Amino acid sequence: MTKYGQNITTAITGFAKVAGFVLNSTAVFRFPPRTQSPKTLAVRLKHGTTMTRTLIIMRIITTILTLFGCSEQTKKNDRGLSKEMEAQLTNSVEAFKNRPIYKVLTEQIIDTTSDENLLQVVFDNLSQKHPADYEKEYETVMSWNKSRQAIYMIWALEGEVNNGGYNQFYFNSSGQFYKHLPDALKLVGATKFADLTKRANDTFEKENKKITQHQDGTLEGFSKSYDDNPLNDFDTEFYDLYKTEKLQQIQVDYIRKNKKEFIDK
Repeated sequence: MTKYGQNITTAITGFAKVAGFVLNSTAVFRFPPRTQSPKTLAVRLKHGTTMTRTLIIMRIITTILTLFGCSEQTKKNDRGLSKEMEAQLTNSVEAFKNRPIYKVLTEQIIDTTSDENLLQVVFDNLSQKHPADYEKEYETVMSWNKSRQAIYMIWALEGEVNNGGYNQFYFNSSGQFYKHLPDALKLVGATKFADLTKRANDTFEKENKKITQHQDGTLEGFSKSYDDNPLNDFDTEFYDLYKTEKLQQIQVDYIRKNKKEFIDK
């Protein structure tokens, strides 16, 4: 692994530890050989990690990778993280740890939360509704109204694909929602992402044997499954779509226009 990759690994591991998450101690991070882009860093979490915690970690990692991607100084610093980067990560950890989590979401909370934080607030609220038995997450999510389902599922999709591509999305427990994602994306108005995900779903089903042939339950097998994977092109298209369809802002606008679908009565 390059020094740049080592720096990212150190940052993510440290962040997760401070935030109270446990990552697998071996072979947690992988840069697929097709690219050195940090957007395609793949992560497997320790067995038993709930989907909710998985998705929060995905967002943490996306934030860290964004910071690294915007810092040429960090890429060139072979001695480790720059002081500026360390300060940014520390501030991010503290903001994450101290963020308000509302078990009861009200119209006032939605109205007074900034666009930047609204998705996190809604997702945290939805996470509070999960039972202790994480294996019942699918059943729980499907009992919600369509608006809540959509925001939760899109969060899952976005966190996984931005981290490790569609391959990781289908491989991890988030993939249990894959058939519902096109409709969820259409509901909030993200029609281009809906079309892309529908095509990815069709490929996943048609090429499933090829896609999963190396996925034997080991990290090595999962890593090898990226080689010549027909899903890879969809990842590039997904990242490029952010330029023309602002997925997070689309969701924020949808929540504000349909806030009664998210408040707890």
